[in-house]
Amino acid sequence: MPGETNTATTVFLSYSRDDRKRALPVIQLLEAAGFSVWWDGKLEGGERFAATTAHALETARAVVVLWSKTSINSHWVHDEATRGRDRKCLVPLSLDGSMPPLGFGQFQVIDISRSRLKRGDPAADAMLRAVAALHDGADPASPSSLATAGGAQTSRRGLLIGGVAAVAAAGAGVAVWRAGWLAPAAAEAAPASVAVLPFANLSNDPEQAYFSDGLAAEVRAELARNPGLLVAAQASSNRFRTRGADAREMARQLGVAWLLDGSVRRSDTSLRIAAELIDGRTGFSQWSEQYERPITDVFAVQDDIARAVATALEAQIGGDSPDEPGTTAGSAARAIGGTSNVAAYDALLRGRELFAMGADEGTDRAALARFDEALRLDAAYGAAHAARSRALSVIGNQHTKGAQRADIYAEAIAAATRAVSLAPQLADAHSALGFALFNGQLDARAARGPFDRSAELGQGDADVMSRFALFSARTGRFEDARKAIARATTLDPLNARAFRLAGEVEYAARNYAGAIAPIEKALALNPKMGVARAAIGFTRLAQNDLAAAEAAFRAEPNSLFALTGLAIVLRRRGDGAGASAALARLKAEHGDLALYQQAQVLAQWNDGPAALAMLQRARASRDAGLVYLRNDPLLDPIRAQPGFDDLRKSIGFV
Repeated sequence: MPGETNTATTVFLSYSRDDRKRALPVIQLLEAAGFSVWWDGKLEGGERFAATTAHALETARAVVVLWSKTSINSHWVHDEATRGRDRKCLVPLSLDGSMPPLGFGQFQVIDISRSRLKRGDPAADAMLRAVAALHDGADPASPSSLATAGGAQTSRRGLLIGGVAAVAAAGAGVAVWRAGWLAPAAAEAAPASVAVLPFANLSNDPEQAYFSDGLAAEVRAELARNPGLLVAAQASSNRFRTRGADAREMARQLGVAWLLDGSVRRSDTSLRIAAELIDGRTGFSQWSEQYERPITDVFAVQDDIARAVATALEAQIGGDSPDEPGTTAGSAARAIGGTSNVAAYDALLRGRELFAMGADEGTDRAALARFDEALRLDAAYGAAHAARSRALSVIGNQHTKGAQRADIYAEAIAAATRAVSLAPQLADAHSALGFALFNGQLDARAARGPFDRSAELGQGDADVMSRFALFSARTGRFEDARKAIARATTLDPLNARAFRLAGEVEYAARNYAGAIAPIEKALALNPKMGVARAAIGFTRLAQNDLAAAEAAFRAEPNSLFALTGLAIVLRRRGDGAGASAALARLKAEHGDLALYQQAQVLAQWNDGPAALAMLQRARASRDAGLVYLRNDPLLDPIRAQPGFDDLRKSIGFV
């Protein structure tokens, strides 16, 4: 074979033995081009990781990996590919169109599923050029050039592979993300800004996705506690669950300079976690690590990843490390609402997954059951108490009424109070307490302290800042609200809800012209989003654009707000029968869960006594709609009504 005597030109081929028949043409093509190929067919006996195999893997100039539906589940192929990646000499091929698992996605994959594997075929030539690049750019058509390649000569790595530039710089340890080389330049982002992409679940059980998602979320939360880092929020990062874009484009859309990617393989007793930091401006990988630990070490791994990322960023951007003891990612952060009980942690992650679904009362109560399970396993788990409080608040607001609602909210307040006691540095605990006091107990005065503290501690948490922004807007602190929601949209630039809330802040401030644009952006991000069209409808109503308001309400999928708006706008347009029908449907579909909305309608119909009586009923049943009362333009016709001011003061509005 040409080049066989020159070990510097050796290629190591990694593949699943189930794919052996399809691997042979690849071997023949490489050998015909002058490369010396090592593959396990050369073993005369012994196990796969014999000493000769390990030596060949360590000395090969290129590690060619054949990814397929079979090989992506092969531990051997993963191990060999990892070594090729870590040695900066990986050339990934796809035999059947399968994409590599996370941990390897930063490399341009050459799809040979339809290739003839003959010279002149685009995919075949792309493979040969990629392998040649790792032999210092030797011409694969010339065996003599392979024999002289290597040494200290200047490497020529910038080769076009399949029409996309792929670069492998052995000294710098970098590789191009899929097609990232030709992507638009990333938007200007803060140097110390990072997005943690959802980690891939490589376990055999698809239902383990909650664990990989949860681990990524925990790493994200630890990094977000670092005041020196700007960390993109989960909702925006999760839009790239299936990737669907190259690194530079993802970084541009997320507004960050760096991406943290990863994968998780979990068994009953152990974890294998791969993590990688990618420069979003170039698409190059700057740091990668693989962790193989007992599952009981999951918390230490989270700390290790977060600290390694902070250290890597320090090395890249210069200056002092953004890591500050006691306030940052690391073991100190683990104590902020955390646990050392893996089973309790697992229950919390399962509960968060259910709560995030928000499908119906069933999923909300199932989430609550998981949080209760976490607390049964570790009664001092601050984050679980905070999560339990949030679940109870939602159940109280959306699924219960009357005395039962009061009991549910009392539980929510108790759970959040306990969370704050156990984890006084946990922003989410203070935020949960503020939310329960404001939306449940309707006590704006009591809620202010917890909300203010949540904002002090939670500058890196988009959800915490969004809740604080809404509370501030509804209590008349509009500049505080604007600053907080701006922070939230910066952290969460692809989250439709954040922009809808930005519109709500402006609506509460009666800046109607400024409310429309962020809500329209929310709909651009998520055309199926509920409440957003109603928000536009109420804004158009305030501008007296009745036709546009009606169109928006008719397009709104959430009937609570759609029917409220229609009952008002149809009355104004002279359709009394249509307005009455809308109000009747509102009562029939939502009953006492819509007391505040019924009061809005009656106020707009100029029935002041009935509207005020309805608000008092809402107050007695702790209807969370009353949090809108201070600034709600729909209640303007009854603000002078006797008893309205007493009602306003009873909620703590000043």
